[in-house]
Amino acid sequence: MATATTYGARAHARAQAGSRTEAMPVVPAGAWSAPPCEAGHLVWAETVAGGNYTHKVLARGTELRLTDLRGDACAHLLLYAADRPWERLNVADTVKVQWNAYLGEGQLLLSDQGRVLASLVADTSGRHDTLCGTSTLVRNTQRYGDGTPQSASPAGRELFKLAAAKNGLEPRDLPPSLSFFQGVEVRDDGSLDFTGPAGPGGSVTLRAEQDVTVLLANVPHPADPRTEYVSTPLEVLAWRAAATAPGDPLWEATPEGRRAFLNTAEFLAARGIA
Repeated sequence: MATATTYGARAHARAQAGSRTEAMPVVPAGAWSAPPCEAGHLVWAETVAGGNYTHKVLARGTELRLTDLRGDACAHLLLYAADRPWERLNVADTVKVQWNAYLGEGQLLLSDQGRVLASLVADTSGRHDTLCGTSTLVRNTQRYGDGTPQSASPAGRELFKLAAAKNGLEPRDLPPSLSFFQGVEVRDDGSLDFTGPAGPGGSVTLRAEQDVTVLLANVPHPADPRTEYVSTPLEVLAWRAAATAPGDPLWEATPEGRRAFLNTAEFLAARGIA
């Protein structure tokens, strides 16, 4: 179809209506053709290509499932309190407060205010990282020849800058991120051992314990030793559910976690939210 004229370009664009590609958001999310999620109506359905990013504001109680479809996705994640982005994911506190550098089911993602932004309620992968952050422009340029967002090897931080800008945030608002589906372990001598992925089909499910802004970049892990840029599709699904409540085993799992939930509940109650 000719696109040299405005009319031709319009006709070509309109002919794409209803087309589906492997990696794209589905709008509305309820039109997702995969089997329905187990916990209610979908509010977010998207497949993120390797070397791409996405973002969304999710309501408190929403559950978010990330799935490594082919075994080489790496989901780098940042979280912010939706209406006050100065409260954000603090990876150091997430590790320190819970005495655990290894993410898995039952772990909490904490803000720098000692409150819970999200809880990790399911994990079938077990290969994650809180230590290395995401890739940078300088590192990707050294390794792959380019790290700019429009290149064939975009860096995670560069993609986070784009996602941040679309939510009124600036580069200075980007703290260290954590990542899912590519593992790192600490050796006895303190060095890091890249353990790679668990294979295709692994998933993690997070529950938003406040209204949160989610930024995701699907790029190779910075410790991945391969010289080629390898990043496969990431499935993102979110659905309405309920926030963790007192009496839930997750709430009472550890003294540290219980205090974080109490801090969150006190704050939300003062605002008339819960």
